[in-house]
Amino acid sequence: MSNIHKTAIIEDGAILGENVTIGAYTIIGKNVKIGDGTIVDSHALITGKTTIGKNNHIFSHATIGSIPQDLKFNPNDDVELIIGDNNKIREYTLFNPGTITGHSKTVIGNNNLFMGYTHVAHDCIIGNNSIFANGVTLAGHVECGDFVVIGGLTPIHQFCKIGTGVMVGGASAVAQDIPPFCLAEGNKALVKGLNLVGLRRRMENRADIDALKHAFRVLFNMKKPLQEAAFDLYENDKNPYVKEMAKFVMDTKRGIPFERVVKSEDE
Repeated sequence: MSNIHKTAIIEDGAILGENVTIGAYTIIGKNVKIGDGTIVDSHALITGKTTIGKNNHIFSHATIGSIPQDLKFNPNDDVELIIGDNNKIREYTLFNPGTITGHSKTVIGNNNLFMGYTHVAHDCIIGNNSIFANGVTLAGHVECGDFVVIGGLTPIHQFCKIGTGVMVGGASAVAQDIPPFCLAEGNKALVKGLNLVGLRRRMENRADIDALKHAFRVLFNMKKPLQEAAFDLYENDKNPYVKEMAKFVMDTKRGIPFERVVKSEDE
């Protein structure tokens, strides 16, 4: 049995799973689907063509599925927001669906924490097990891998890609792509090193971390152009995490922001 407050407005056509809780004065639109066990606190708005999975918790005053902040958006466009399972979406967050000029979907995975005032704009793709601290703003078409941590008050520019296992320091400004397993910070954000704390938490095999340390030195000591160094690593290193990092660098469209933090052997 679901628990729906008597002041909540559930429009005809909305589909609610089992054991869903809807708080006071919350509005659920006609094209919304909410999975089993999800909790929506008071004064939230869930609208548009929005699908929400199981066991999420959406806190009060969140706005989920409202039209994109895109002047080109046509209200007749068939766009969508898809949210997975076990996410925590805190107060005053704003999530938008896609736009027809993009791939028309915003997609959010599982087990993520979106702290207060987080904004996820149109056509973003977000993986699993990530943390977006207070005031993080993702512009349109941003892509984030799994196990990403973005520090508070950090904006991320349109079309940027954030790799798996990345940590971005608070109050940074991300304008280019950040490779997997790296630590970035600053305004504008630069790759400073590996996210060693995250790696040690997630990787049991120390050899994998050592392989990534070697790969980082190869990429960013500037003995070779970045793309050439990435290609050599991808072709010659058998470690799957190194290949993931190298492939990301090879495929970047916005470039990799870094400073020379590793000295060459002859310095």
